[in-house]
Amino acid sequence: MHQSTNPPIHEFGLIGYPLSHSFSKRYFNEKFRREGLEGYRYELFPLREIGEFPALIGAHPHLRGLNVTIPYKQQVIPYLDELGRSAAEAGAVNTIKASGGRLIGYNTDVAGFELSLLRFLNENGTMAAGLNALVLGTGGAAKAVAYVLNKMDISFQLVSRRKEANRLTYPELNETLVQNHRLIVNTTPLGMAPERETYPEIPYQYLGRQHLLYDLVYNPEITEFMARGRRQGAAVCNGLEMLHLQAEKAWEIWNS
Repeated sequence: MHQSTNPPIHEFGLIGYPLSHSFSKRYFNEKFRREGLEGYRYELFPLREIGEFPALIGAHPHLRGLNVTIPYKQQVIPYLDELGRSAAEAGAVNTIKASGGRLIGYNTDVAGFELSLLRFLNENGTMAAGLNALVLGTGGAAKAVAYVLNKMDISFQLVSRRKEANRLTYPELNETLVQNHRLIVNTTPLGMAPERETYPEIPYQYLGRQHLLYDLVYNPEITEFMARGRRQGAAVCNGLEMLHLQAEKAWEIWNS
């Protein structure tokens, strides 16, 4: 008599903390259902500290891949066996492939942001050449953004809450600086649901129709940062397309 065997479990997941909101879990589980991938599942793994990471790996023998979010895109690197080129050059990891007992780190934020930014610039008739940018935040996502801006020859300044070498602080953003930097990219979680009323403290009154505001936050669709820019006539874009692009790139890596 033929015995039916359950298909093997292919497990994927997201590490970060906290993980109250997750695009990835919904996205991938819907993808598995849509494509009839039995035995595939995507879970959330909130880690209070990165030191819990080895125990997580040990407890999940069927793990094939992970996504990494705030605050572990840099902290996870010492736990990996190898880094792909984009992760090594950006200094941040958002995708991990588990294969043959080895953990390999990649950065798909890079590909997602680059494609999405190019579309945003094209839609607004803007060339990368001669464009100056302000990058708000200095975490793992900012590293991916900086990597792409360098690649596209867009000169940029990092903006941080703390005074550090080669970085501006928010109070230093005056009219001249804002006028001279037409592209402003928010890489901080400010404005993300449920904290919708928060926003980066930049002088929005100096923005105008020539400005382009790109927010890596995708929920809500229009963040307070974007809404304030739009009221000044700036073009705005959220991080949803980037998220879709980086998720598909991660899927490609896990299956390569």
